[in-house]
Amino acid sequence: MTVDPLAEIVTLLQPAARFSKLVECAGSWRIHREATGEPFYCAILEGSCRVTFGDQQSFILHAGDFVLAPAMRNLVNETIDAPADLPVMLPTRVGEGHFRVGRLDGPADLRMRIGHCSFGAPDSALLVSLLPDVVLVRDRPRLATLMQLVDEETREQRAAREIVLERLLEVLLIEALRSGTETTSAPGLARGLGDERLAAALHAMHARPERPWTVADLANEAALSRSAFFARFNRIVGLPPMEYLLAWRMALAKQLLRNRNLGVDQVAERVGYGSASTFSVAFARHAGMPPARYARTTG
Repeated sequence: MTVDPLAEIVTLLQPAARFSKLVECAGSWRIHREATGEPFYCAILEGSCRVTFGDQQSFILHAGDFVLAPAMRNLVNETIDAPADLPVMLPTRVGEGHFRVGRLDGPADLRMRIGHCSFGAPDSALLVSLLPDVVLVRDRPRLATLMQLVDEETREQRAAREIVLERLLEVLLIEALRSGTETTSAPGLARGLGDERLAAALHAMHARPERPWTVADLANEAALSRSAFFARFNRIVGLPPMEYLLAWRMALAKQLLRNRNLGVDQVAERVGYGSASTFSVAFARHAGMPPARYARTTG
């Protein structure tokens, strides 16, 4: 069976909806959102604005654009021509899940749907580190449609609501990450999967994590020389290949330990370690505790 690394990571993250809202803006306005470390996403339905993540990444967004931050840093959202001394404003609630910013009367200049979710995986920070900081997708109206479905499901108390929400969010995040490979230069797994050579190595790592991979082995999967593969992987994915492999193995090990169906020696074998003791040392260095204790405290 073909393994999809992007789908594997998003599924392991266990996304859950927190809330979403429709925000309308008029006149000059500026919103500041504190860093939460949780996923934030936004679809521009009408109009244009500027969004700045942290101190540097700034984008002009237009209708049809979608932006995703898997771990949100401080964010400023504002009109494109907002003066430097314009104060930060708080959105005014005008209805259920409906807010207004700036001038409260008259037609809106901008309409956007904003969503927040959380990741249930205890090791979510490890998995998020394999994703780009910010994903920008242009001209993918289906993402706004998916957001609308998430919003409707969030507000309606129907049977199997949590399962439906989790699946919708998985689709939303996967669609954003794979579409963003065309519009973002930020390194990450999605960009690696968009590179035909690197994709072969990434699929091999995810399909056979138990194999004692070396950089030369992975370079062979990618049909590249060892040095060319190492440089290309580092540049496009954002970290060295063996560091990526370690992160993925540790994420898998944590999942297997939480399920408590396997002993430490079996988990070690599943994630590519020749002995339980070697695995235990690597796991403790990575997780801050031995695997047996991790299984007891999180299982």
